[in-house]
Amino acid sequence: MHEEPEPQPAAPQRTPRESFRAGLRAGLPFAIVGFVLSLSFGVLAREVGFSALGAIVMSAIVFAGSAQFAVVSILGGGGGIGASVAAAALMNSRFLPMGVALAPSLPGRWLKRAAQGQTVVDSSWAMSNLGDGRFDRHFLFGATAVQYATWIGGTATGALGGSFIGDIEALGLDAVYPAFFLALLLAELRDRRARLVAVAGAVIALALVPFAPAGIPVLAASFAALAGLRRQRSAER
Repeated sequence: MHEEPEPQPAAPQRTPRESFRAGLRAGLPFAIVGFVLSLSFGVLAREVGFSALGAIVMSAIVFAGSAQFAVVSILGGGGGIGASVAAAALMNSRFLPMGVALAPSLPGRWLKRAAQGQTVVDSSWAMSNLGDGRFDRHFLFGATAVQYATWIGGTATGALGGSFIGDIEALGLDAVYPAFFLALLLAELRDRRARLVAVAGAVIALALVPFAPAGIPVLAASFAALAGLRRQRSAER
């Protein structure tokens, strides 16, 4: 007589503290890269007229590499504050679909949820994804905490010691930022739906780059991510 195999015990779930510590460990490699990125931001910010304190405060409040580099690039090219702020907002538009995906995993009333949502950065968001539409928020908090510390530390190092660092392009620091996002993208492309969304977003962005203002291609490409998320939610139901 055929005997049914005994069910295997479920893997023990991590406590919030264990998840936070796991996030700290997982976020450390990204934090090291973030230190180098923010160091170059600190140097560039001083070159376009920021004070050291201004650069550090911007990193502490904004904590978004693409937006911060967009601001210094526009200001360095002779653009105004209004244009730089608008471009920064558009560069950060990718956080809209990311926030929509994360929202069901955040408890509490809207103010508490909004505060927790401030911990979203690209790498932490991707690593905390459990693969079934849910996110480990304590893992997210840990992965972001270590990156936040090195982001501010790197900015302070670049802003205060830029004259001792040398030329950014000569050191190859200008290539670190695109390489960082490429690493994130490659990790996400293991999923078939993620590949389709990435291709759709890339086609939209590349089609708009030749004639659209800075930031618009990113905003338009984010609709591909929203469409992919909506299809995933429909499939789960």
